[in-house]
Amino acid sequence: MDSKHIKYFENLIGKDNAKFDKAHQIAYCYDATKKRYEPDGVLFPRDENDVSEILKYCNENKIIIVPRGAGSGFTGGALASGGGVVLSFEKHMNKILEIDMQNMVAVVQPGVINMDLQKAALEVGLFYPPDPASENYSSIGGNVSENAGGMRAAKYGITKDYVMALRAVLPNGEIIRAGKKTIKDVAGYNIAGILIASEGSLAVITEITLKLIAKPKFKKTAMGVFPSVNSAMNAVYKTMAAGVTPVAMEFLDSLSIKAVEQKFNKGLPVDSGAILISDVDGPNLDVINEDLEIIKNCFTQNGAIDFKVAKDDQESADIWFARRNCSQAITMYGSLKLNEDITVPRSKLPELLDKISQISAKYNVTTPCFGHTGDGNVHTNVMVDKSDPQAIERGHRAITEIFKATIELGGTLSGEHGIGISKAPFMHLAFSDGEMELFRSIKKAFDPNNILNPFKMGL
Repeated sequence: MDSKHIKYFENLIGKDNAKFDKAHQIAYCYDATKKRYEPDGVLFPRDENDVSEILKYCNENKIIIVPRGAGSGFTGGALASGGGVVLSFEKHMNKILEIDMQNMVAVVQPGVINMDLQKAALEVGLFYPPDPASENYSSIGGNVSENAGGMRAAKYGITKDYVMALRAVLPNGEIIRAGKKTIKDVAGYNIAGILIASEGSLAVITEITLKLIAKPKFKKTAMGVFPSVNSAMNAVYKTMAAGVTPVAMEFLDSLSIKAVEQKFNKGLPVDSGAILISDVDGPNLDVINEDLEIIKNCFTQNGAIDFKVAKDDQESADIWFARRNCSQAITMYGSLKLNEDITVPRSKLPELLDKISQISAKYNVTTPCFGHTGDGNVHTNVMVDKSDPQAIERGHRAITEIFKATIELGGTLSGEHGIGISKAPFMHLAFSDGEMELFRSIKKAFDPNNILNPFKMGL
């Protein structure tokens, strides 16, 4: 980067907050994809005014800006794939500004860690439901930019369902506010809705107002064991149609079960075809027990060979351990994980899992699956050896067919991880030329010089 640009940034925010050394370039060159793109530098804005001045200067000088939360994304959304500077919020803009108990909202900066917000809300008897698997280290800004989901999405929804308002900075440095604290607001276009899941490509989010709800009084966990994935998938949508809305409905297939058991020895039923893990909550235990009885009946009617309700919090944690740790356990099947988060309507889950099995056999790849089946979201993990180019090629071909099958079933390329650079080549499968052109028009309206996170989302 030109020395005059470096000098400007150092004068603006101080040398401690403008880093152009090799160490920082390496530290901010990767995310959970394991892909590596070194930025020219890393900037740590102290406040919204810093963000405004940085964007204004970069816009005038055609310098690429890549907003970054915690770098926990699975699609490369926070990678400087086209060079430029990374704008990181973890150092300064990481504060919970307000928890308004009267209006049941929280106001936070983008660098706040998801779990820190959850804990702060619980301390005052309130509840922030979105709980991505990365909740202990992913940032709220990143959650909003990717529209993150989580295990509680079956009942409580995903990040977009809790965003009430945003403050953001446009590429020209102008500061805007989108949305209000009010429950109702139909004045003007829904700009906040456009910014959610935009992966930092339209504006830089600097403040987020989030809806909170009352903390549930009681919760119980149950696990059903099934002879096959197909029977488990049928049980999912039939349970949801029976009038029960569980907090979570998560599944592990037989490959995932075997991997977790081999790595952690938790006493899982390794001879089963699949397990379903469900949480229910409510205002009293009678309601919860009624829901559990309905779930048990639906599971049994669809072939469940065992049904267990956790006796206490420790048993609940032991059951959930399998789901929360299966991602790391399945690395036993290969040194390279091609991880996708496809989503279909719940009723299409049995057909989707059948197709994944057929595709895996066709390309001779191992594909353990787990995920949030309560909302139709399946994490498919094509596992291959990273030292075997032919296996990697077969894996990518399998992923392409899995995407095609997902779209044919009325599904989407991503339920929560976003598109970034990893899924950009597949956007044409899901969107027409006219729709892609509309996306490009929106991008150009916000960012005519294309400085904000370019080359993402197939744009």
